[in-house]
Amino acid sequence: MSSFERYLTLWVAACIVVGIGLGHVFPGTFRLIGSAEIARVNRPVAALIWLMIIPMLMKIDFAALRQVGRHWRGIGVTLFVNWAVKPFSMALLGWFFIGYLFRPYLPAAQIDSYIAGLILLAAAPCTAMVFVWSNLCEGEPHFTLSQVALNDAIMVVAFAPIVALLLGLSSILVPWDTLLLSVGLYIVVPVLIAQGARRLLLANGGPERLAATLRRIGPASLVALLVTLVLLFGFQGEQILRQPLVIALLAVPILIQVYFNSGLAYLLNRATGEAHCVAGPSALIGASNFFELAVAAAISLFGFESGAALATVVGVLIEVPVMLSVVKIVNGSRGWYERGMPVANRASAVQNSSLGKGDAR
Repeated sequence: MSSFERYLTLWVAACIVVGIGLGHVFPGTFRLIGSAEIARVNRPVAALIWLMIIPMLMKIDFAALRQVGRHWRGIGVTLFVNWAVKPFSMALLGWFFIGYLFRPYLPAAQIDSYIAGLILLAAAPCTAMVFVWSNLCEGEPHFTLSQVALNDAIMVVAFAPIVALLLGLSSILVPWDTLLLSVGLYIVVPVLIAQGARRLLLANGGPERLAATLRRIGPASLVALLVTLVLLFGFQGEQILRQPLVIALLAVPILIQVYFNSGLAYLLNRATGEAHCVAGPSALIGASNFFELAVAAAISLFGFESGAALATVVGVLIEVPVMLSVVKIVNGSRGWYERGMPVANRASAVQNSSLGKGDAR
């Protein structure tokens, strides 16, 4: 680990402060950048996400995707947490904290709207940033790509019914343009670019050149992550300074939800004997949120100035620092995780199956 990566937490904290400060001092500039959207997807942020995820996607050998089936335990755990636990646990947390415990400290007219925003936030798993989290915890890239693609397929049919059930609405307007554009922008196009670059490098220098290129562009991914943080907090700098208490209270159920669901997925993977390289991304996918879709749905259903929209934005703000803390926990607990006998046997099997195969085929 480089010194830059070692102090990543410090850089994240600095970027949050810088983003809030710049957003307060130059609100017009950030409004202009924030308005560069297509179907609620911000183009500058999308470009930065490309810089973050393309290096990881370049590591993927599509010929090896057929082996993902051996990680059926991790796939099952992730699906269970994403679709059977996360939306409903967030609803319970929202009703308890926002609807009961914090009610005296929040605007009464917005209580139900805040809870709706939290539910929208948890109703769909993340599409793009999980590639970054998986890479930081040395996750199995083929599992990550397969799991994200599977979640996206389920999301198309399950998002609206789950939200309708939990919000008690008879009809949900799904922002299909945002959903489909995000899938294309954050999965299809980056995969095509990454695999094209991978084939070109392998054809003109072999695995050694691919590995050397990945080492060189690795820091660019982390820089893009930090710039994204500055932009996200800059977009909401005025909002944060204007109503810090509301934002802090909305963050509480989101934080609990992230740690609860990531911990549940991590422990279930350990109990079933799944390898750590799968348990890490499984925990991170299980806890992350598709915030572009959540924000778009909240605005479509409740309006731009609604409490629901604000709640989803709070999810955007805390997504990166909180998920980085989960990455740190996953990495720091690897020794404990692999001391379990089923896990030790599973890790050994995964290692043996990969003998003789280079990191970059």
